Amino acid sequence: MSEASSEVRAQVARLAPWLVDKGRPDEAVALLAVWAANGPNDSEGQNLLAEALRIDPSARLAQMAFERMEGVAGEHSELAAATAHYSVEAVQRLFSELQRPTFRRAQMGFNNNIKFKGAVYHVQTEDSGLDQPHIITHLFADGGRVIKSHKRSYAAEVQRPDVAEVVRGLMKSQHMEMVLMLRDGRFDAVIEGREVGGMTLLTEAPSVDVKKLSKKKDGEGTQKPAAVAPVAGASLAGPRRFTLHVLRSLVGGPERYEPVGDSVVIGASGAVSLAGERFCHAEEALLDYRQGRLILEDLEGGNGVFFRIRTPMELEMGDEFLVGDQLLRVERNPVADDGPDRAPTYFYSSPKWPSSFRVVQVLEGGALGACVVARGSTLQIGSVMGDLVFADDPLVADQHCVIEEQAGTVVLSDLASRTGVFVRVRGEQELTQGDELVIGRTRLVVDLSPNQ
Repeated sequence: MSEASSEVRAQVARLAPWLVDKGRPDEAVALLAVWAANGPNDSEGQNLLAEALRIDPSARLAQMAFERMEGVAGEHSELAAATAHYSVEAVQRLFSELQRPTFRRAQMGFNNNIKFKGAVYHVQTEDSGLDQPHIITHLFADGGRVIKSHKRSYAAEVQRPDVAEVVRGLMKSQHMEMVLMLRDGRFDAVIEGREVGGMTLLTEAPSVDVKKLSKKKDGEGTQKPAAVAPVAGASLAGPRRFTLHVLRSLVGGPERYEPVGDSVVIGASGAVSLAGERFCHAEEALLDYRQGRLILEDLEGGNGVFFRIRTPMELEMGDEFLVGDQLLRVERNPVADDGPDRAPTYFYSSPKWPSSFRVVQVLEGGALGACVVARGSTLQIGSVMGDLVFADDPLVADQHCVIEEQAGTVVLSDLASRTGVFVRVRGEQELTQGDELVIGRTRLVVDLSPNQ
């Protein structure tokens, strides 16, 4: 698939939730189905199709798109008509509408409840609109007391054609900045009454130390030299660029791997073979040394390589992560279908707790285990306390990690656990000294010390 087609698919992924928010779910499903089928049956297309089925599991267009992607013969005239309608030009027009500054007074802001040290705080970010171009974020405590406020101007951005998107990004960053400062204890003195909070006027860009693993590969579409698997009895030439020290293995094997060459395969057929590791496929990943940088590239199709996070990590729906020996996946909650029918017929029940996302346990073989929805915008995992508790896993800390929806973004944070939290690499990830990886149940640490 061309780079242009991949870009259109990325735009479609952004357009779909916008169309749903505007009350146009049928258009969102049609757009997703068309561009899932318009291109190779790869992870991008499959994600678009999955989103279409999430919005409407019974959508006929989505079923046609599935048949087209799988090469199943059938009557697909409706899909063909939708494909003609949602051309590249039509997608561009919709995307321009998404970016257009349709607001004058203000954009809709963000609101999140945050649990911190046993108390619940509320963070609210609002925009004052193009007439008074500034963004304000308030931190509330005690059910309504404002203890800290941040204010930034975006007057310099008002004339930009993409001002709506710029302002949205600034709101998101400023909102997350307030949440992270609260968690880092920056407002403890204000909360305890030892300092005055008040309003702070900020001129620098928001400081948000939240990382996001790349989903694409550098130089995607270019041909790279293939890594060569070791041959028994052969002597491989070349420099040793790195060492992988084995921190944990349930099957024994070497204490370290010291492969040579600039391209090394991790997998049963590669130089880092992890012999006996039952969850390691023939080719899990490629370690590629490029201009002084060590790049880990996911080769897809296996069980994956997981990277230990050092800072809060932004997740996308469908991302997988490890807590102890538990494989978990973050997902959107299904669209509610328990409202009144068209008659209409009404029913009454206890109020439902709002939820931003859910976390699903993935068992050996791909079967699904426990499924827990977030309470509001937060879900905590641990062995003693939390919404999802793994009491029998010795690698899970009492309070291990927390997943929060902040300003429309799902953020995974390690709560200083001893064994860490690992996120599955999709695409490429640069490795640095001391980074830790998990493949199956084998744990490795990266050593980039100079070759002795």
